[in-house]
Amino acid sequence: MSIDPRIVTLPLPEAPGAMAPAPLSPEWRAWVAENAIRSCTPQSMQDTMTRAGMPVAVAAAGIQAVLQDPIFQAAIKQQQITRKLVSVMLNHAALLQHDPAYERIERRAGVSRDELFERYCMGNRPVILTDLAHDWPAMTRWTPQHLRQRFGDIEVEVQAGRSTDPHYEVNKLQHRRRMRFGEFMDRVTAGPGNDLYLTANNEALRDSPLRALLKDIGTLPDYLAPERLDSSAFLWIGSQGTVTPLHHDTVHLLHLQIQGRKRWRFISPMETPLVYNFNGVFSPVDLDAPDLSRYPAFAQARVLDVVVEPGEAVFLPLAWWHHVSSLDTCISLSLSNLQLPNHFEYANPTLRDW
Repeated sequence: MSIDPRIVTLPLPEAPGAMAPAPLSPEWRAWVAENAIRSCTPQSMQDTMTRAGMPVAVAAAGIQAVLQDPIFQAAIKQQQITRKLVSVMLNHAALLQHDPAYERIERRAGVSRDELFERYCMGNRPVILTDLAHDWPAMTRWTPQHLRQRFGDIEVEVQAGRSTDPHYEVNKLQHRRRMRFGEFMDRVTAGPGNDLYLTANNEALRDSPLRALLKDIGTLPDYLAPERLDSSAFLWIGSQGTVTPLHHDTVHLLHLQIQGRKRWRFISPMETPLVYNFNGVFSPVDLDAPDLSRYPAFAQARVLDVVVEPGEAVFLPLAWWHHVSSLDTCISLSLSNLQLPNHFEYANPTLRDW
């Protein structure tokens, strides 16, 4: 049986008459297999194992046993299939990037349902729609002061404690807290921070007095279904400095800026192999300070960067990776009631310990 040509067996140290080295523990065997799948060399694995205190003979014999194991050989065959899929995706991404306009996110008005479907949905390209809310009362009414005055005494569910958890988005359900809306607004308008956020992970526009805000939504364009507005609109409120780390959504959606500006950074879904998507819909890569020693392939990723102004809406196509940071105190509304195919299934990984 053949294995990856970059994986070669290590010669065992000569020790005439010595007893056979003890087998590796299950944890070490799993570690060797995982790192070999990632194309680490046997020598680099042996060096790490000996630095951890393992005798050279035990490390060398253990690595060789794992690489010769029929189960590992089967995994290498599956890896060849996966690598072909990765190469197809990255080649397609490279082809798209030959378009001189690839890095420019268009700003458009007057986009019809047919054009949104054909050019941006089927073309799988983000676009900023500049006239979605041209007659919405929300654009002038939804100020922090007005919302606090109108709804200050009600209780809402927010994310809290984000600033003390580096994995706050992955662990978002653990950060759910309830507080008075007035207290929440006071804190998010007090200054920059990333500790509190009212996000789509709540029912604020469905089962609370905040539902009345839907009356401030004006004319809907023909690519949005009015009969599904109640179940498909989500309110977002956060401080300057609020960050949503790199991830992808599972549907097409629109994200409208009502107050404040947000910086959006996009990466094509065709570049998914470069963002180390080991868990769910999340990437561990920090776009503000990418650790290229740990995530070297990310250096090849093409990042599109744009600032979205009040009154503008991002059309986020299916599975585009995005990182969003608030440049001001922001109030936003996301909508998924698009008159487009919008139900999809994903086979998400769950490898939180990689």
